[in-house]
Amino acid sequence: MSSSGHGHTPAAWTGVIISFIGFCVAGAFIVLGNVPGFWAGIVLIGLGALAGGLMRAAGLGQEPKRTAKPRTQAKAQPQEG
Repeated sequence: MSSSGHGHTPAAWTGVIISFIGFCVAGAFIVLGNVPGFWAGIVLIGLGALAGGLMRAAGLGQEPKRTAKPRTQAKAQPQEG
C-alpha cells in the first residue's frame, strides 16, 4: 500500500470505474462494428474524467501537497568597508 495515499479517494475510484466502463463499451462496440456505440463509450470515458474532477473539487479527492518551502527574506548583506 502506498504511503502517500495516491488515488485512494472516492473521486479517484469513481472516475476510474466510469472510465473503465467506457473503455469496455468502446472496445466491445468497435469489435461489433457499431460506430455510435463506440462513440458512446468514448463519451463515458470523458464523463468519468469529469465526474472525478468534480468530486475532487467538491473535496472528495486528495489534498494537494505543499512541498514548496517558503522563501526567507534573509539575504546576505554586503559588508561595508
